[in-house]
Amino acid sequence: MLGPLEVEVDTGGPVELGGPRQRAVLALLLAARGEVVSTGRMIEELWRGDAPPRAIVSLQAYVSHLRRVLEPARERRAPARVLVTVPPGYAIRVPADAVDAGRFETLLAEARTVSSADPGRARLLLRTGLDLWRGPAYAEFAAEPWAQAEVMRLEELRLAARELLLDVTVRCGDAAEAVPEAEALTRQAPLREESWRLLALALWRTGRQGDALAALRRARATLADQLGLDPGPALVEVESAILGQRLDLLPPVTATAPRVDAERPVSEEVFVGREAELAALGQAAAEAVGSGPRIAVLGGEAGAGKTSLLGRFQDELTGRGWLVTVGRCPEVEGAPPAWAWVEALRQLAVEAPP
Repeated sequence: MLGPLEVEVDTGGPVELGGPRQRAVLALLLAARGEVVSTGRMIEELWRGDAPPRAIVSLQAYVSHLRRVLEPARERRAPARVLVTVPPGYAIRVPADAVDAGRFETLLAEARTVSSADPGRARLLLRTGLDLWRGPAYAEFAAEPWAQAEVMRLEELRLAARELLLDVTVRCGDAAEAVPEAEALTRQAPLREESWRLLALALWRTGRQGDALAALRRARATLADQLGLDPGPALVEVESAILGQRLDLLPPVTATAPRVDAERPVSEEVFVGREAELAALGQAAAEAVGSGPRIAVLGGEAGAGKTSLLGRFQDELTGRGWLVTVGRCPEVEGAPPAWAWVEALRQLAVEAPP
């Protein structure tokens, strides 16, 4: 069901299910997930309200042919055990794990149960479940009114599984692997705020906080353009955490990873030289303490090490008890006006609320 309709009998490979309407009979019954579908409803759905006079005879023929395909070893006149007659119609009776959709739902439910305590196992379960998909659910019947509710249900579960897989992948320490999948998911389902949240967290975890903020801005623009809504609390919280460097919001990594200080990141970068520049910045800071504000401008070509130098200077000041805030001007279209001040003031507001 997770793709074009396909049936295997006794692991002998796919069997021939007949023409489109006969295939639709089986798909309609499978979509009912074991419940009885009345003969009247089947005729209405299969012929879309324009059934021929002998529709009941045609339906009975389809059922008979399908029974021979589904139970080739059944003796003549023996009662059917798979496609069964149950007044006032028919039903499919197979174990849940005999249908790919049933196996997928079981794996997803188990992954949800263990995801908090064992993200590694949840990751394996989710990958196994998602590998069952061969295309859109009920691919050849997706436009049929009778299939749409089940298609939407299964596709929603598929998106939820992909989001949970992103979450446990980040928590397993593989945020870089999660980024491209999260990007794809936000394009396929741009109104799902959880996908945007996970993309931002994955980018942030890999040290790309600028890209994380840019992703959140795209989410904000998408929601505003298509729904006229502002981002929900979860997205706002992630943005606030990135701007305020609140690392407590990052998902804990369960795999072995370098320790991260709870208050601020510790630079592991090798840093040599630039003693004169550091001394000049230090002098400006000392003068600010004694005489009031000072401004220092640091210039240089791209890649010359400006960011590394300022990061080292920030570490030194923070180690001496200074409160250091940072504001950046994103080089992307649509960056909010005065964003550098917004970043800096939000960080200040954590320590000194307005």
